[in-house]
Amino acid sequence: MKLRYLLLAFCSNAIVYPALAQSGSDTPKPASTAQVPEKEVFSTGVAKGRDRLDSATSTSAFRASEFEKLGPRPLGDLLRTMPGLRVESGIGEGNANYTVRGLPLAAGGSKYMQFQEDGLPVLEFGDIFNVAVDVFMRPDFNIAAIESIRGGSGSTFSSNAPGGVINLISKTGDTRGGAVQFTTGLDYGEKRIDMDYGQPLGNGWRFHVGGYYRAGEGPRDIGFTGYKGGQFRFNVTKQFANGYVRVSGKWLDDRSPTFAPYPIRITGTNDKPVISNVGNFDIRRDSLLSPFIGPVTTLDGDNKLARYDVANGMHAKSKSIGLEAQFEIAGFTISERARYSANSGDFLRIFPSNVGPIATIAASQAGAGATATYASGPNIGQVVPVGANGNGLLAFSYMAQTRARSLDNFTNDIRATRVWKIGKGDLTVTGGLYKANQKLYAQWLHSGIDTDVAGDGQTKMVNVTSAGGVAQTQEGYYTFSRNGSKFRRIFDVSYDILAPYGSVNYHVGKLSIGGSVRYDRGRVRGSLVGADLGGGRVGLTRFDINGNGVISAPETRVAFLPLDAPAPVNYNYGYWSYSSGINFRVAEPFSVFARYSHGARANADKILFTPAVSTITGGVTDPADKDDGVTQLEGGFKFRKAGATLNVTAFRATAEDHNVLNGSANQTIRSYRATGVEMEGSYRRGIFSITAGATYTTAKITRDQLDPTLTGKEPRHQPAWTLEATPQIELRRVTLGANVVTITSSYAQDSNLLKMPGFTVVNAFVVVKPIDRVRVMLNATNLFDQVGFFEFNQSEVPANGIGWGRSINGRTVSLSAKLDF
Repeated sequence: MKLRYLLLAFCSNAIVYPALAQSGSDTPKPASTAQVPEKEVFSTGVAKGRDRLDSATSTSAFRASEFEKLGPRPLGDLLRTMPGLRVESGIGEGNANYTVRGLPLAAGGSKYMQFQEDGLPVLEFGDIFNVAVDVFMRPDFNIAAIESIRGGSGSTFSSNAPGGVINLISKTGDTRGGAVQFTTGLDYGEKRIDMDYGQPLGNGWRFHVGGYYRAGEGPRDIGFTGYKGGQFRFNVTKQFANGYVRVSGKWLDDRSPTFAPYPIRITGTNDKPVISNVGNFDIRRDSLLSPFIGPVTTLDGDNKLARYDVANGMHAKSKSIGLEAQFEIAGFTISERARYSANSGDFLRIFPSNVGPIATIAASQAGAGATATYASGPNIGQVVPVGANGNGLLAFSYMAQTRARSLDNFTNDIRATRVWKIGKGDLTVTGGLYKANQKLYAQWLHSGIDTDVAGDGQTKMVNVTSAGGVAQTQEGYYTFSRNGSKFRRIFDVSYDILAPYGSVNYHVGKLSIGGSVRYDRGRVRGSLVGADLGGGRVGLTRFDINGNGVISAPETRVAFLPLDAPAPVNYNYGYWSYSSGINFRVAEPFSVFARYSHGARANADKILFTPAVSTITGGVTDPADKDDGVTQLEGGFKFRKAGATLNVTAFRATAEDHNVLNGSANQTIRSYRATGVEMEGSYRRGIFSITAGATYTTAKITRDQLDPTLTGKEPRHQPAWTLEATPQIELRRVTLGANVVTITSSYAQDSNLLKMPGFTVVNAFVVVKPIDRVRVMLNATNLFDQVGFFEFNQSEVPANGIGWGRSINGRTVSLSAKLDF
């Protein structure tokens, strides 16, 4: 608790102090900070790149020279260090949860913010079930910067982005050079190589190539190679006198484990819970994954027996080709961006549904007097002892195998901009047309298993037998389904989007006034297959899984897809987005701004398999179900002078949300309101520099249509404060620094009973340059090995003291050696 308040004071001073800094001639300009350098153009989510102090938007940029100091890390861990963003990571390489200053985290992924690479979306929807957009994105040496725009014109210059845009901008070979870096985990299993190179070729040609490859167990003990794969990217540019043409490509084939909520002890009170490890299971570095789990045994999308290796984990594949061009023609700046991506993969989550003492779990499945024996591992066939692993627990978990057969995406964005002299000012007019198609063809396949709860990658599957000797499991499987017949589904849907947009901005003297508008029209066609669609469709069936000619108890609990009874999906949608703002440059280093925006987000797979979509016609009766709107009012000031920056934005946002927390059984239809302030600043003097950010938010559920008792409650996982700071000392040959992130407490569920404690994570780095062009870097994530939770599955302190939650990873230390050439 003390560390949290010290950080709050530290960030407040770091943010406020730059505004008081004097502009003496001995103060050096920042060579490289996490903020946009002085007078640098910001281009994401706006009509035309311009100086931040002349734009009525709230934006940030994170340069490669800074985020590379944090070491090779998942995208979610990097974005946690950016102001205004709220990120729930700790789940693995992808599928983290993202939102922006007060907008709700009602379910996984990124609903309100769009993720882009070089100005085009990676997926049209960032919160597709089990396959969020970040599973197809990897930060590496190809990235020059990560830009974010929060609110503002992001809603009118991108579809499905009412909360803003996060854009990864690639290097393009403007200067000759590259690097190769080798990284090894010192206290965890991972080896990684990164490389990139680019250069001008003459006659207007230039290129850049880069990528990475890694393999290892990863930051948690799982007992097998969980991380394996890599990425390769390239671009080639031809520069002309009046513009350029660029071709780019990407190949990604990378697998990594997914970490789920794991067993913990929760005691104390709802307001002040006491969280501790269960015996011999460290929530920071253990998991329920092990070589003794699996394979995932289930019927596939054709109702044929299939087995999938647990080591496949989160296996993302993406192949893309893109074209970008920009030319000055007859006073117009015409830009064209197009990209086709073939995306697919297999995504496995193994998460507990029930955890308790061995006798309790066994009795719940096989009655009083049931026994538990090992179904895998070195003690196979032996009785599981009462105090097994020092905790005496069993877990019944679901193996959720999502097969994304196609998430192919095509996007084309063409726009034209011209600046006219009108009176003493400049009138900038932009018009554009956005065309996109997003395919969603995915199969949900589930099974349920019993396991013990063991650390060090030693979890084993368990069989349960009744007192009368009747087996209720088969090789550790209790069911080859989930919740009876539910959650066995096929989505085969295509989203076709057309969106014209335009903007006008008038800049005269110190004043800039502008507005933009966009109309999104969507055409949704396809079909659904699922046992939970009703209409007499097949649910459970009997299937001889092991082929011995005898149907066991779990073989009567096999989910079967009604392939001959699909339900149609056939509807259109349309919505308007608009934004207007005013900016006044009070003085060279200081400006004030205000902006009002309204945008929306089309509801994609989150309304499928719900009453919103008719299983007879495929239509959507209530137009309110088709999209969710976000309205934001923001205003603030920006200051930049002599190595110091300070940006402060107050905001008020309202949002609608049609969602599902865990399938159709937990549908939500809500409205939210949030108010607060976000602050970011940087300061550099001599060898010392610091960047810092703070976001204060107060939020409420203003209406819950399905559960009125939640109206007026605070949304789950909504901390009042999110704070980050990165102080550094840069000497000639050594750079020392740390990134510190704090989130304060929040409610585990919308019922506002059980609180998740806040926590602070310190990530430290040391960069040594023993000789020119060689750098050796030591990184420590979670330096002080703190425990912190992004998720509790319980809504209040459990009576038996056993719960499960998703924790940050424990301390990991890596060593890197980098050669620039």
